[in-house]
Amino acid sequence: MTAIKTIGILGAGQLGRMIAVAAAQMGIRAHIFAPDAKDSPAAEVVHSFTQATYDDADALVAFGKSIDAVTSEFENVPATTLDILSAFCPVSPGHDALHLAQNRLREKTLAARLGIQTPSFWAVRSADELASALSELDGKGLLKTTEQGYDGKGQIHVKTGDDADSFWRDINTDEAILESFIDFKAEVSFLVWRDTKGQTGVFPATINTHKNGILATSIGPADSLNPSTLKDGVEAAIALAEAVNLHGVLAMEAFVGHAGQIIFNELAPRPHNSFHWTIEGCVTSQFTQLVRIIVGLGPGDTSARGSWQMDNLLGEDLHRLPALYADGGKAVHLYGKTEARNGRKMGHVTWELG
Repeated sequence: MTAIKTIGILGAGQLGRMIAVAAAQMGIRAHIFAPDAKDSPAAEVVHSFTQATYDDADALVAFGKSIDAVTSEFENVPATTLDILSAFCPVSPGHDALHLAQNRLREKTLAARLGIQTPSFWAVRSADELASALSELDGKGLLKTTEQGYDGKGQIHVKTGDDADSFWRDINTDEAILESFIDFKAEVSFLVWRDTKGQTGVFPATINTHKNGILATSIGPADSLNPSTLKDGVEAAIALAEAVNLHGVLAMEAFVGHAGQIIFNELAPRPHNSFHWTIEGCVTSQFTQLVRIIVGLGPGDTSARGSWQMDNLLGEDLHRLPALYADGGKAVHLYGKTEARNGRKMGHVTWELG
């Protein structure tokens, strides 16, 4: 039996909350570290928390001495934070995985180097470079910040012939990436786990539907897709995990082209919104699997218990709660956020499909 008793979680949002709940079910305590730790979604369910910035070396040392393993619930924690903590305990997802996921240009470049199909893309660091890239685009595209964007933020729809100067002002960044628009028939995500021995495995893939740039619905397993498409996606996700020496779990979002080809979109080296259905729908959920791996318990069985759907609950969806709670077939998860806003993820609901 492992001697590990406390895991550290960098970040205090809903993913940290669900990691902590999974750990508690296994008798493992959680200690969160975040600038906004107090009164956060994760703080409600953890044993202890440290409120400090991710570059506070003294606080990180004290935190590192109090835990037996650490993981990050989101990718915008500085990779150097993991470097400091690695002197005290195993770290997840690891320096390379975190560093890569913090920049869309680095992600696309690695995927292309590994032979994974990507949209055509251009690095853009000035209005002149944007003008040049737009001239090569030949159609529609997306101009994205390379860092910090999520849920459709930091993205602008563009097309050949658009005014580069105005769009460069609008994107308001020092570095961006221009990607060609993909005409796809499905959006799919893959979740791979990898332990310190290099052993890997996957969860069943998920088909996703987005609305206004935010994930609305996920259905897993993605059995409606061609088996060869799913095989290609699994192989791509594992290749990315191995390339960054992943320790933990990593999600790869991709498009499925009309010929069934996998086209890389982005990755996240952490539990992912599109796999929240695994809490009820898999033998081992994505959160339990992460905890098992970082504490050295070994991976669990990730097979699905039937077919499941997950809907995100945004601020504007909370009127549905009475009906959802009244339905015994629905599993409602709320994140403990005090302020409901349109477009803000307040929780999710899952149910088994007939």
